[in-house]
Amino acid sequence: MKIVILKFGGTSVGSLERIKEVAKIIASYKKNKFKIIVVSSAMSGTTNDLIDKSKKLSNRFDKAEYDVLLSSGEQITCALIAGRLNHLGHKSRSWMSWQLPIITNGPHNAARIIKINKIEILKFINKGGIPIVTGFQGINSNSRITTLGRGGTDASAIMLAKFFKADKCIIYTDVEGVYTTDPRSHSKAKKIDKISYDEMLEMASLGAKVMQPTSVQDAKLNNINFIVKSSFVKKKGTLITNSKKAFSDQIITGITSTKNEAKVTIVGVKDKPGIAASVFKPLSLNHINVDMVVQNISLNDKETDMTFTIKSEDLKKTEKLIKKNKKISYRKLTYDKNVSKVSIIGVGMITTPGITYRMFQALGKKKINIMVISTSEIKISVLISNKLVKKAIATLHKEFKLD
Repeated sequence: MKIVILKFGGTSVGSLERIKEVAKIIASYKKNKFKIIVVSSAMSGTTNDLIDKSKKLSNRFDKAEYDVLLSSGEQITCALIAGRLNHLGHKSRSWMSWQLPIITNGPHNAARIIKINKIEILKFINKGGIPIVTGFQGINSNSRITTLGRGGTDASAIMLAKFFKADKCIIYTDVEGVYTTDPRSHSKAKKIDKISYDEMLEMASLGAKVMQPTSVQDAKLNNINFIVKSSFVKKKGTLITNSKKAFSDQIITGITSTKNEAKVTIVGVKDKPGIAASVFKPLSLNHINVDMVVQNISLNDKETDMTFTIKSEDLKKTEKLIKKNKKISYRKLTYDKNVSKVSIIGVGMITTPGITYRMFQALGKKKINIMVISTSEIKISVLISNKLVKKAIATLHKEFKLD
């Protein structure tokens, strides 16, 4: 028999009616002679409710207890799914992360799975059982519960597929797969049948909400192919893979956008070796991620204007850190929160010249001004005004024949 990992997201198990439907999906794999391991998220809204409770009790809630609290949502859902499967006549039980155990390292709320004990689960599935495993969590070397961060149930599914050498890993969610762009932003977005790890990783890190970047990275590192599909409709999903046979000759695979960007410009910085490091070191120490960076050298070679982007929620802290930074001197500090990053992604860029020109020309024809640019082998990102994002996406979607 083949092993299949089935992961269900929060919206897929968001109500008792949805859990009944999920149980039917699981049962269909049993009917097709698969050995099944199910991984479940908490019911949609549960984790946010638990976070709110912790904030109302303390603004310094203990990190270890925070993980114990947040992990309880998955425990509830797994018990409900197992209970429904038993009701339908299938042998099933829930498994908490500490019962396998799933071993993690790293800090609370951002741990990573390093080992999964398979013995008891294998015994159970070999006897025809369907284990329902809590996603998003594990235990550390001190036997304390840890969580894997937002989207951690996807990471749980990928690592279960690795350790159990699963034949299939299917991520069930509330969308039909990965789209060329967000269907809510552009009505002509279409579902992608197959996409590479690298493209999916870029799309996830640049605003696509289907998968968390860490989960895609785990899949790439361990060469785990997985499918993203809907638990609401019976349609083929999107395969995320590294197989070169899987891809068409499409140059651009997808277009993403972000909404919570802020642009910071430090005007008239004294230009000398190490000045950029002096600017960015305090931000790094305070876990502020700097993304797009542009530095303009003045004609007299004595001053530079430095522009970079950060998440908008980090703007106040960034402003404070720059103003108290005694290692730099400058004339003015400006910022803009009304900006967004729009990116085109595709492995076809590596072998196709002229993509940058086509992107900039298409945006220019629509009077869309570009503030900052950043590139990699398979993506080009531009910073533009918030109010022009939909127009930019529609323009680029048409330009690269994704409509």
